[in-house]
Amino acid sequence: MGRSLGVVQSAAAAIAYNLRDSSSWWHDINDSPLWQDQIFRGLAMLYHLVAVVALVQLLLIHLRVPYYGWTTQKVFQSLNFVVNTFRFVVFAYRRQVQNLHSEILRHVLFDLPSLGFLTTYAILVLFWAEIYYKARNESTQSMRPSFYAINAAVYLVQIIIWLIMWRNPIPVVVLSSKLFFAGVSLIAAVGFVVYGGRLFLMLKRFPVESRGRRKKLREVGYVTAICFTCFVVRCVMMGFCAFDKAADLDVLNHPVLTLVYYLLVEILPSSLVLFILRKLPRRNSAMIPQFQPLLASSGSEESNQG
Repeated sequence: MGRSLGVVQSAAAAIAYNLRDSSSWWHDINDSPLWQDQIFRGLAMLYHLVAVVALVQLLLIHLRVPYYGWTTQKVFQSLNFVVNTFRFVVFAYRRQVQNLHSEILRHVLFDLPSLGFLTTYAILVLFWAEIYYKARNESTQSMRPSFYAINAAVYLVQIIIWLIMWRNPIPVVVLSSKLFFAGVSLIAAVGFVVYGGRLFLMLKRFPVESRGRRKKLREVGYVTAICFTCFVVRCVMMGFCAFDKAADLDVLNHPVLTLVYYLLVEILPSSLVLFILRKLPRRNSAMIPQFQPLLASSGSEESNQG
């Protein structure tokens, strides 16, 4: 009996030692300026790579169909380029940003690209909603004004929060900002489920003998799943960040958490969506400009195959 108790105590001691060792490894990385700088530089390079891919795709689309002006696809790629370039600059100079005397400026530098990311992917929701209602012969005239109004309201609320934070930087205002981002992210996730799901089901009811329509069906499904997941993760993480200092992303000594967070909610989703939607529009397409990109080429593919 005594021998068994000794074995159990030894095993418990070994487990406790390993846990302390693991915790020590985690804290060693988080507290090391060298590791912090390397992780932030790595994030900067990943954002730079995504920005370059978005810019290249934008230039290729413009060269393919220069006469259409700013289509939905071009706007989507442009915003991807701007948001990822902004993040690249912030993480390339992460330590200098943290050392800024103005706390409100730090919040703006971190929050503004998050708003830009939301707007960028909300454009996909708008685009899908327009396709869905057009296919049902329903009016879409009010959709774009509503989209602009909602985005303006979101930016206005955030600007008001920044101004309050500037005049009176109390913790409850910072808490409100994080919860606001969590709520907006949740709304974006719901938007992808509703309109991505509706478009997916609509396409699924169409004949899928052609390779083009099968491909578009997969595209809508994959993009919906990716964007829903990334916005739900952002929502949950903002909730934790609001109430738990250990999950704070606006500090230097949480580089591992920062790396995982931005990989999951921005870098990986952007990379996957850019890859999935990489197909260029046809040169001689005569489709309505706003429906030219992303999904609208399936009909023209069928005509080629015929």
